[in-house]
Amino acid sequence: MKLHELRDNDGALQKKKRVGRGVGSGKGKTAGRGIKGQKSRSGVAINGYEGGQMPLYQRLPKRGFNKPNRKKFAVVNLGLIQKFVEAGKLDASAEISEDALVASGLVRRKLDGVRILAKGDISAKVKLSVTGASKSAIAAVEKAGGTLTVTAAPAAAE
Repeated sequence: MKLHELRDNDGALQKKKRVGRGVGSGKGKTAGRGIKGQKSRSGVAINGYEGGQMPLYQRLPKRGFNKPNRKKFAVVNLGLIQKFVEAGKLDASAEISEDALVASGLVRRKLDGVRILAKGDISAKVKLSVTGASKSAIAAVEKAGGTLTVTAAPAAAE
């Protein structure tokens, strides 16, 4: 095979059908859209409309329940706290509050409070004061010689 013998497979390249370019083209005048009506106009996309048939999103059952007043906590793992203490971003000798966690950059925002989870290991003796913590996280902090106090969540402004 030589360079000048290269070509596409048969049917691989098809010219784009240009609609609305005269009666002789076979797609002239109304360009295959029929006469009048919403779908003959430009800029119409009727998403989810199935021509009078019940649309798929309405045929499927609704499941579950989303609690409108649920609490959303900022989650922090113990391993990350240890990492920030070692990096000097958190002071292990002072009490670490939620505001200190935000100031260090470990948590972006408090949301409804900060919750500590036990993923990772902690060896630093820290005194933590947060809104929530898992039982295993409390046990891990106390095993390392520190304390973890869970304060009541601040009452939502009503």
